Amino acid sequence: MQNIKKYVLGFTFLFSLCISAQPDSLFLRKPKSKLNLGWNTDNEVGFFLNQVSFSNWSAGGTNSISAILSGKASAKYKEETYFWNSSLNLRYGLNKQEKQSLFKTEDVIEVVSNFGLEKSLESNWFYSARFSFNTQFANGYSSPDDENPISRFMAPGYVFLGTGMEYGRHIERFSVYASPLTLKTTFVLDEELANQGAFGVNPAIYDMEGNIVKKGENTRQEFGVLLTGQFEDEVFDNIKLNSRLRLYTDYLVNFGNVDVDWEVNLDMKVNKFVQATLGSHLRYDHDIKSEIETNEVTNEEIVVEGPKIQWKQLLGVGVVVDLESIIAGS
Repeated sequence: MQNIKKYVLGFTFLFSLCISAQPDSLFLRKPKSKLNLGWNTDNEVGFFLNQVSFSNWSAGGTNSISAILSGKASAKYKEETYFWNSSLNLRYGLNKQEKQSLFKTEDVIEVVSNFGLEKSLESNWFYSARFSFNTQFANGYSSPDDENPISRFMAPGYVFLGTGMEYGRHIERFSVYASPLTLKTTFVLDEELANQGAFGVNPAIYDMEGNIVKKGENTRQEFGVLLTGQFEDEVFDNIKLNSRLRLYTDYLVNFGNVDVDWEVNLDMKVNKFVQATLGSHLRYDHDIKSEIETNEVTNEEIVVEGPKIQWKQLLGVGVVVDLESIIAGS
């Protein structure tokens, strides 16, 4: 827990430093004529590989190899008083250690679409509608168990749909969005996980003999408040920072229990094709309970505990190809 706090504080400081380093570009309005109007697209694919091997190494160690394949696509449309930004983010990674099964390290399918309408040319506030969808490609397991999946495709899947207000002088780079009317839908389209009540859906009801009387529900809907903040820019030469923070709380159930999803990525370009990436992803979801194996006191194999902070850190070096540059140069 102490290490997590250190990393969170470190990334908070870095985020604040990068914003404060560019007050003119972020918080001072440029004349409308200088803004990039019309369509702006960006598409890239990347492959990151890490490998470690040992032979008669006195300090010991385990041979391992890991790889991550990623793809990003974005389309941003800007006019004088409105914008429409959409993005697709795909990532999948695997890790193989000596004498152990193959496990995934990264698995993301994410679609985000955001529309905003500015009341006047002098305003920095937009009436905004936002849609987002998240799920994964493949089954997820809790190492070393590689037989009982704890997640699958669309188990979970998350959809956020809401309307509100968004602030941003240069909306494609920095924005703060507040929606008091946001519908969150959680999908668990796997019967076994739904019966367990995974990811907050209502679990199955059993009779005294252990037979299912009513199957677990496949969806859970919440209605609440969503706050998001996003920053994306080249903060130093060849160093691009992308930070997204999402806070959500439900009106009807446990209002005040805030779900947190905060992702920070630093992309450091070595040359035209080689790139190093440092990333941090912090999550807290009140509906996701943790499970531990124990035979103490209760003599039960599995004990369900309360929600915990989830944290993932990524450091990789690989090849990234900008498809827009290739198409433009052909």
